[in-house]
Amino acid sequence: MIVLIANPAAKRASAKKVRKAAETLRMAGHEVAIYLTEKRGDAETIARRAAGDNVPLIIAAGGDGTFNEVINGIAHTDTKMAILPMGTTNVLAKELMVPEDVDSALRVALSGNTHMVSLGKIDLTGRSSPITRYFSLMAGIGFDGEAVYLCDERVKRYSGKGAYILAGLKALMRYRPEPLSLTIDGKTYSGYSAIIGKASRYGGNLRITPDASLLTPELYICIMQGEKRSDILKYVMGILAGTHLKLKDVTYFKSTFVEIKGDARIQIDGDYLGRTPAAITVASDALRLIF
Repeated sequence: MIVLIANPAAKRASAKKVRKAAETLRMAGHEVAIYLTEKRGDAETIARRAAGDNVPLIIAAGGDGTFNEVINGIAHTDTKMAILPMGTTNVLAKELMVPEDVDSALRVALSGNTHMVSLGKIDLTGRSSPITRYFSLMAGIGFDGEAVYLCDERVKRYSGKGAYILAGLKALMRYRPEPLSLTIDGKTYSGYSAIIGKASRYGGNLRITPDASLLTPELYICIMQGEKRSDILKYVMGILAGTHLKLKDVTYFKSTFVEIKGDARIQIDGDYLGRTPAAITVASDALRLIF
């Protein structure tokens, strides 16, 4: 049995593609159950139910947000996960080198190797009811979180990456950051924005934390210490050129735990999560991922 969870609102998704994927799987001799999501959280609920029923494989069809929901539904279970990229940027697919066409991605899902991967685990600690979530790509705190918070989902659906660019410009115009305090391995560092990477890629093929890997139980933390709009532009240019880690006001660490204090927005895997304070650690061997 294969459970196919598809997000019809994903940028490149369509009923035709989902039907084609299901038919390909059935022609290969597999029983397939298709579930279409209708709102945020559906993919996680469906995945958790499938894992509870001991379904051996879930194929998630959508973008990084859909993949994140499925991960949160099956982390630390025996259910395997494969991906069918249909999203805006498909960062996880690029990280795993999973092709974006349906047939090739399904070949990976059916014949690829199963890897035990580690995830990031974030706890929002400043609430009466703490939130805990897993992420496979990154957590962005500060400017990054603000930009994702301002991203219009309707614009994102129709313009794709353009929605993120527009949101970034909005965030830049209203940027009034509060200082952040990050405690790493017993030492405290200050900054205004940070990216905590569990994977090397960001926003496509950019690499803010180039040493991060899902196959190793480590976090890579990039702290940006500038508070001005001109600093943000400098960091963006450095990231585009791959030289941001050489900037004097950027610090870069490897660790397994980071505590963040202050008041800033947070995004994980491209979706808005909430506000600091937060604690981030590594969940080792948390997911059976096929690629």
